Amino acid sequence: MNIEDLTLGQLKEINTIDTFAIGHKVIIRTYSAGVWFGTLIEKSGDEVILQNARRMWKWWAKESISLSGVVVHGIIQEKSKIAPAIPSVWLEAIEILPIVSTSVITSIEGCPSAKAE
Repeated sequence: MNIEDLTLGQLKEINTIDTFAIGHKVIIRTYSAGVWFGTLIEKSGDEVILQNARRMWKWWAKESISLSGVVVHGIIQEKSKIAPAIPSVWLEAIEILPIVSTSVITSIEGCPSAKAE
């Protein structure tokens, strides 16, 4: 393969393979482990490792009704239940949503740790 012969689309694809959002705050949705927030430090296929990870046991978007709304607008802390942070977690991701603003990060990181009822 000659790098000079690659199309712009091929270069973009190479650039995003398994490096998507590395080092950034994300929300991960899984099949069986729920929804998680943290810093994406590693990705291989559908496997990811999050650092300073918090399980979002129950969340309520400030606006909208989906996780897409959460990554754009943040959460209503009083209506959400977020577990305390753990150093890292390995997950099988079905959706990776990069956080779009520092106010969203603050709304999740600043949410008090949920207590058992």
